[in-house]
Amino acid sequence: MAKKSNLVLQEPWWMRTPLPSAFFVIILVFVVVVLFISSYDTVEYLSPKIFDRQQVKLMSASADETRKEKCDLFSGRWVYDHSTQPLYSGVGCSYMNDEVACEKFGRKDLKHQRWRWQPHGCRVPRFDPKKLLNKLTGKRTVFVGDSLNRNQWVSMVCMLESSVSSDGHSMSQNGSLRSFKAKDFNASIDFYWSPLLVESNCDDPEHHRLSDRMMRADSIDVHAQQWADADILVFNSYLWWKKPGMKMKVMGYEWGAEGDQNCYNQTQPIEEEGYTGRGSDYKMMRMVEETVERLSHKGVDVQILNITQLSEYRKDAHPSIYRKFWDDLSEERVANPTRYSDCTHWCLPGVPDVWNELLYAFIVSQEQA
Repeated sequence: MAKKSNLVLQEPWWMRTPLPSAFFVIILVFVVVVLFISSYDTVEYLSPKIFDRQQVKLMSASADETRKEKCDLFSGRWVYDHSTQPLYSGVGCSYMNDEVACEKFGRKDLKHQRWRWQPHGCRVPRFDPKKLLNKLTGKRTVFVGDSLNRNQWVSMVCMLESSVSSDGHSMSQNGSLRSFKAKDFNASIDFYWSPLLVESNCDDPEHHRLSDRMMRADSIDVHAQQWADADILVFNSYLWWKKPGMKMKVMGYEWGAEGDQNCYNQTQPIEEEGYTGRGSDYKMMRMVEETVERLSHKGVDVQILNITQLSEYRKDAHPSIYRKFWDDLSEERVANPTRYSDCTHWCLPGVPDVWNELLYAFIVSQEQA
């Protein structure tokens, strides 16, 4: 069993692994990429307002504006928008995962699908699936990580499916790799199950719920062979390093409730702007930031999309009890829904769609930079 002190690497794997030339990496913080965990004693505490304000170049959302502007996409508020949200049907997507299919599994209150993220002073560009597919023509995008990254990948696939003809897309699985193909665009949007990123005894895509986890902290090569040819990589791994028992966090009073209340029966976002929960580790974010800063010297274009703050507000958007549970639920658990509510993943349509809208803004902006 690797201990915390054994996970400190002199040079992260992504600075040692050969990378293709036409390549950039997207890191989503909250579903944050963390390859190594060191002692926090020497890391300065990071205020949420510092790391959450990343700048991105993108075209203005207004059709009659041609100038480019800098927009802080990550500082804003959620706006209820019945006219434009959601971007797809939760029961109509062919590739919906039962783990996040809240409507299919009985959720009647669907207001969580209607909220749009509104940055201060600008708008998130409207997701245009055809424009994204044109940008991804001949390219391979791979989401690498755990079930939260799969959550986002399913969202992306559902967002793209409607714009592709019925015989113009396909899905395949080979071990840990799932691949969505948009045939007319020769584009591949894949998900690769690798919850710790490095080799571990949790790498089986079906049988990985182990209480005793073992990993090779400096071994990435076996997994890297599956995505080293990707043009775009989206990583996440945070929860599996931080929560060895895989127990879902009960936020309780942090969400303005008393006792053991968590996301169960929550129907409204948090309105307090700047709210941060104890589940977010800003010290670890700083470690990611410092590592990413060193990557520029290796010629690797890495972007950090810090979705921590905007996701923290959405206590209403988790599956709670409205999903397929892989383990049989005892009568005792069923009688106490707060005890088994899923407050980790996200209903679809929902919050991961916004993550993908922000990812879309970064990808499309590359051709305009």
